[in-house]
Amino acid sequence: MKLLRYGPAGAEKPGVLDASGAIRDLSGVVRDIDGFALSDASLKMLAGLDLASLPKVDGNPRIGACVARPVNFVCIGLNFADHAAETGNPIPKEPIVFLKSLGAYSGPYDAVNIPRGSVKTDWECELGIVIGKTASYVSEADAMDHVAGYCVCNDVSEREFQIERGGTWDKGKGCDTFGPTGPWMVTKDEIPDPQNLHMWTDVDGKRMQDGSSKTMIFGVVKLVSYVSHFITLHPGDIISTGTPPGVGAGMKPPTFLKAGQMMKIGIAGLGEQATPVVAA
Repeated sequence: MKLLRYGPAGAEKPGVLDASGAIRDLSGVVRDIDGFALSDASLKMLAGLDLASLPKVDGNPRIGACVARPVNFVCIGLNFADHAAETGNPIPKEPIVFLKSLGAYSGPYDAVNIPRGSVKTDWECELGIVIGKTASYVSEADAMDHVAGYCVCNDVSEREFQIERGGTWDKGKGCDTFGPTGPWMVTKDEIPDPQNLHMWTDVDGKRMQDGSSKTMIFGVVKLVSYVSHFITLHPGDIISTGTPPGVGAGMKPPTFLKAGQMMKIGIAGLGEQATPVVAA
């Protein structure tokens, strides 16, 4: 299933994509694509619905982030071997974990705001893991029992704020609109191997990132288990798992986003985002 949320920001309704690509309204079935809807029992119930019997959503409504605002928006740094190489960093011995501000959480077609004073705003196509069941001190053997599905994330990053302004990475990662998520969450049964997914980013039609989740240093199973030993993961939480090479900061010379540009990022089987870049 491809579960999504549509409608004005702050007033999104739950939906599901049918086989023809049309949105079907789920608001008569679940209140939102939230922790309750992502439980095993709920997903089983939703999978058994006759989608043709659900109201069809007409027109082209705004698509919001694919799950309701999470408790934790967790990110993993330098988690692709080829991306670590392009940045000149060693392979991490353990996952690098940080939290992205929930103020960054936004829809897959919403504008990305370049912060005031920014000169190094960058893109990062990432595979998002959506948690379906509370995870605390979970073993790797049980990790997948806690995964509901996957989505596209863009870990937009301001490199000067992140690296050159002192302190942790958070100030360069958590700016408003720096976390486009979606367009939909694809349930894990449709993605049998999350470690072999093509990932890409285009800026103004030029291919910047062209990689694969197969070069992840720490895979989905490891990350769910590892993070759960430090942070209790709640249903609806997201782990954004790192980015392949091709970020602006790794180019020669470095290349960064400017107002008026368009980012398109996608992952095979999970859909594609299209976010215009504007000045804050």
